[in-house]
Amino acid sequence: MFRRVERSELLSPPSWSPAPWLELVPAPAPGTAAVSSFPAYIVVAADVDRDWLTGQFPDMDYAAPSGPQFLYALENRLGLHAGALDVTLLAPPLPGEPALALNPVTASDHPRVERAHRYRDEMRVWTTEHGVLIVGRGLAGRWETAVEVDERSRGTGHGRALATAARHLVPDGRPVWAQVAPGNAASLRAFLAAGYVPVGSEVILTPWRHS
Repeated sequence: MFRRVERSELLSPPSWSPAPWLELVPAPAPGTAAVSSFPAYIVVAADVDRDWLTGQFPDMDYAAPSGPQFLYALENRLGLHAGALDVTLLAPPLPGEPALALNPVTASDHPRVERAHRYRDEMRVWTTEHGVLIVGRGLAGRWETAVEVDERSRGTGHGRALATAARHLVPDGRPVWAQVAPGNAASLRAFLAAGYVPVGSEVILTPWRHS
């Protein structure tokens, strides 16, 4: 769903902007947008005018691009819906096969899988006795993972095991990203325990039917 971009598009400081902490890049896919926040550096991926964007931030407020006032303005500008603000986490790959027994599946009606199809391409899905693991290409073509543990099995460490398994499964030895809602403390603990490191936050905007 989301286009692949060069690393320089997301990480090199822009030369055009009077606000070097704020960068504008093209939308990740037609009819979408994203706001990615890193320490003292914000990337807005949206088809908007540069002057309009910088005009939204008269002061250097690193929190403002992820705040409700700007997201509401961006929604109205693009006719899109801003999803949840997520913590973004990143982990390096691990060698060898995962320790967890995984069952690959080609189709699934699991709600987590159906939702992931809205945001990721080249998806691969595995199930276990206690949950589901997803790996696919998401924002900017990066490899992302999502996991869900069956309610009856929560609190057993299975979320950590699924998140760890994802680090073995990304092709070409690439790192793996994850997005977790800040209030989902159990999921955050699982990913941190599995070796993922918080690197920023993001909001993805999509058509209203994708809310």
